[in-house]
Amino acid sequence: MTDTTAQQFNFKAETKQLLHILIHSLYKDREVFLRELLSNASDAINRLRFEMLTNQNVLDPEAELRIHIKVDKDARTITIQDTGIGMDQDEIVDHLGTIAQSGARRFLEAARESGQDASQMIGQFGVGFYSVFMVAEWVRVTSRSFRPDAQAVTWYATGDDSYEVSPAEMTERGTRIEIKLKEDAAEFADDFRIKNIVSKHSDYIGFPIYVGDEEKPVNKQTSLWRTARNEITEEQYKDFYRQTTLDFEDPLMHIHMVTDAPVQLYALLYFPAKAERNMFSLRKDDGLKLYSRNILIDEYNKDLLPEYLRFVQGVVDSEDLPLNVSRETVQSSGLMPKLKKVLTNQVVRELENLAKKDTEKYAAFWSEFGVYLKQGIAASPADTDTITPLLRFKTNTNPETWSSLDDYVSRMKDGQKVIYYIVGEDFRSVLRSPHLDAFKANGTEVLLLTEPMDSFMLMGLNKYKDYELKSVSGAEVDGAEQPKAESEAEKIPEGDFNSLIEKFKEVLGERVTDVRASNRLVTSVARLVDADENSNPELQRVYKYLGKEYEVPKKVLELNPSHEMLKNLLNTEGELQNIVIEQVYDSALLVEGLHPDPSSMAERVQRIMEAALSKAR
Repeated sequence: MTDTTAQQFNFKAETKQLLHILIHSLYKDREVFLRELLSNASDAINRLRFEMLTNQNVLDPEAELRIHIKVDKDARTITIQDTGIGMDQDEIVDHLGTIAQSGARRFLEAARESGQDASQMIGQFGVGFYSVFMVAEWVRVTSRSFRPDAQAVTWYATGDDSYEVSPAEMTERGTRIEIKLKEDAAEFADDFRIKNIVSKHSDYIGFPIYVGDEEKPVNKQTSLWRTARNEITEEQYKDFYRQTTLDFEDPLMHIHMVTDAPVQLYALLYFPAKAERNMFSLRKDDGLKLYSRNILIDEYNKDLLPEYLRFVQGVVDSEDLPLNVSRETVQSSGLMPKLKKVLTNQVVRELENLAKKDTEKYAAFWSEFGVYLKQGIAASPADTDTITPLLRFKTNTNPETWSSLDDYVSRMKDGQKVIYYIVGEDFRSVLRSPHLDAFKANGTEVLLLTEPMDSFMLMGLNKYKDYELKSVSGAEVDGAEQPKAESEAEKIPEGDFNSLIEKFKEVLGERVTDVRASNRLVTSVARLVDADENSNPELQRVYKYLGKEYEVPKKVLELNPSHEMLKNLLNTEGELQNIVIEQVYDSALLVEGLHPDPSSMAERVQRIMEAALSKAR
């Protein structure tokens, strides 16, 4: 005769405290309780399958390896049953009666000492089963071990201080979990809701999951990323991308990875065609889907790739992954940096290969995502050497095509030891910049940097291989040939020019640190250069873009002593001479992209035009 006497056990004191944390403060989304229970069921079936490799003396050896979920809306119950390895009384007490065993006390002591939120520190405790108490009034677990002579056992708890264990009647092998839902969790007693949760979190569990009376499994079971590459068509790759993102455009490219060393992982990564998500996109944030053994444990994981590759979409799955109690973040360990390194290296290699094999497609990629890589130079200095070969630029001599720094170096003039660049607001304005006069005259190539992120990038990019990067706006630029000297007859006589310089200084006052003649201007009337060659003009732009407290930097105004405008200015007096000087300075600021209020010039330009027209009569 079977002893049906129930035995009552009390949770350990520290276990009660942990249980309270689990129920009330750990999970952000209550639906994850089902994911945890299905994950446990899958693990139990896997353990049985492993056992049966060497032992056929098991209960119900021919029983289908499966998971079945039934709901009763009126009774407000959910029943989850698997045909896995099952448990006897000692195992059910060991697995469900204690949480983290001896580690619980260490956890609580650490929490008290650090003063941190316990839910942020509980990652080392594998107790996902107890998330069920977020939705349950009570839980009854009935299980029968795979051993043929084992007695079935029932575990019952309400989430309070104690639980009961008693013998049970159960003929089949495995575990049955019955959940009485709280009133505010009645939404889960619905087949459609259950199917949605399975589809979201457990679609790729390797065993069939049945819901209600349906004869077909509701989960896919086979994940594309775990399927051999030679068994997948290009269209299947595209279909999976469209299903997971609702992106209307095909991805630019995909990466299917399977590795065992230095870490075990499966990955299926996609490069979208466009940086901006469409309004129907299923992906509302950056980050990769992170799975462990086909169980989704993080919808938007941002730790698997560096920030500058956050545009990459897709799935990463690793059986080596240690998970925290809620599976909502990954336990801090040495494995995550290894996963990140492997994935990053692969993505970078694929981009390098794309750039070599298909320059047109890489140009499309760069146009959409180049700004992310530039941000990486600024934000991740340690990755500069990795990112730099992927950078592309337009130049003054090749303004229609994208060039790498290697392309630039291959076209450098004999003896040139510097990579030159110019920063401005747009291509048209920088191509007209007075700073380019000398470089146009001798055909020296200059990188055109016209995006706001370029100024941030330059904070971390000052050298490529053996070549220093240097701005053409510097007061002196080493290695640049000077334009041919104009004849003395073309220049304003020295005395007259010095008088003009003094007039500029008088009108502009402290807005400039100096006014002087330039030996590098050819067609332009003036340019602004830094007074101190060690100053950082890019930092000035960074402050402007960030909306920080910003003042127009004081610079040196250089004048072209051969320019016709200045010759005519010598013969102009009074207010007109003053406003023309003001306009020369403001125009130089505008070309530099540093003018704080361009519209303020409108009235002055109108007065200059009126003066010019009155002279023409």
